[in-house]
Amino acid sequence: MAAAAMAQNSIVFTTEDYPPYNFRENGVDKGVGYEQVEMIMKGLSIPYTIEMMPWARAIAMAETEPMTCVFTAAHIPEREGRFKWVEPLAIDRNIIMSRKGSGIQVHNVEEARKYIVGTQRDDYTQALLERHDFPRIDLAANLDLTIKKLESGRIDLMPVSEKFYHKLVDEGHPLEQQFVLTEQKFAIACNKSMPDALIARMQDGLDRLIADGTQARLSREYGLLQPQ
Repeated sequence: MAAAAMAQNSIVFTTEDYPPYNFRENGVDKGVGYEQVEMIMKGLSIPYTIEMMPWARAIAMAETEPMTCVFTAAHIPEREGRFKWVEPLAIDRNIIMSRKGSGIQVHNVEEARKYIVGTQRDDYTQALLERHDFPRIDLAANLDLTIKKLESGRIDLMPVSEKFYHKLVDEGHPLEQQFVLTEQKFAIACNKSMPDALIARMQDGLDRLIADGTQARLSREYGLLQPQ
């Protein structure tokens, strides 16, 4: 009974491997979003767990299971009424990229609609592509599969965060940026049954991280901001 009571009072956070926001390196989970969530929760002294999993499962759990939140989630209109939000963990731009040497050159959405564009099922970029009326959207189970499809020529284009694109290039992936699609706010998205008072306490904790410069420091450490 005691364990059940504790489980009811604890928060489950779900996330995916998506550098530099949340990722696993040498067996250690980290990232600009990951560290902020840990700081917020330690400041509240509320039991919590963080589980890393494929994105479609991570966001589905947050939408359907009480006392569950997902990060780092893009706050887009298609998700507005589905969650309660604590934000911003970060702000980034979304870009359209192609395989280097593919010969593709597109400068805007209208030109990009001529190609097959791939992304992950239930990822925020799926909603972005649908909102911009892309006619041929190829959906994969996870991010790694989408990247493999792009590099092998099975899809032509792919949307990702600008910072993640630069990480892929630094790792040697043969990719090139085509154009900026949108600017995006990233957040903690919690199940709608989460008590408003708890959401407010989490938001207060995040606001303090922003006000005291912690968020900016983490953003610089993870390459989201240029060093001062």
